[in-house]
Amino acid sequence: MGSVRKASAWLGLVDDNDDERYYDDDNYAEGQETGDAWVTDPRVKVASETAEEKGRRIGTVTPDSFRDARGIGELFRDGVPVIINLTSMEPSDAKRVVDFAAGLTFGLRGTIERVANRVFLLTPANTEIVSGDAAGRQADGFFNQS
Repeated sequence: MGSVRKASAWLGLVDDNDDERYYDDDNYAEGQETGDAWVTDPRVKVASETAEEKGRRIGTVTPDSFRDARGIGELFRDGVPVIINLTSMEPSDAKRVVDFAAGLTFGLRGTIERVANRVFLLTPANTEIVSGDAAGRQADGFFNQS
């Protein structure tokens, strides 16, 4: 398809009938659903399974209301660090979630840290936060060009 035709299709001026080129008729059987996750190669492990085995998981939660605080608590109680993004919440509900998170981290001996405006990081007691600040770098490192 030429660039003018692509632009016309993108603008909706002509029909884009090039969808057929993405399907290989030999490997595509219509109506064949297994209900399981789509696995391309049986030797490939799903990232979440490997991360769960090694204990390397981080939860991200963007709550819509205070009712979503339970999910934050369940993740944190399982020892998973949680990033809470409160930018889409009303300020009064966001304050309630922060109060809940502060109580949660106090009760489970974790820490709460503000990462950005209305974004917080909850870390369990056995997690170390490594800061990328310039103060932590060595004075004789790569960036010292004097």
